[in-house]
Amino acid sequence: MDWNRIEGNWKQFTGKVKEQWGQLTDDDLAAINGQREQLEGKIQERYGLAKDKAREAVDEWRLRQNA
Repeated sequence: MDWNRIEGNWKQFTGKVKEQWGQLTDDDLAAINGQREQLEGKIQERYGLAKDKAREAVDEWRLRQNA
């Protein structure tokens, strides 16, 4: 699934994002508003991941959304 589709349907994906990254708050998800870079940044912040690891995690999650 391409990121434009996720961004366009962000409200529908927030539950799936919270399932994957439970440390993200509703306020975080509202601030992210579908922006991939914002999501990666919040994951880095909350989970202490390096930028490349956060990007990989988001890529893996995005690919699983096709299933």
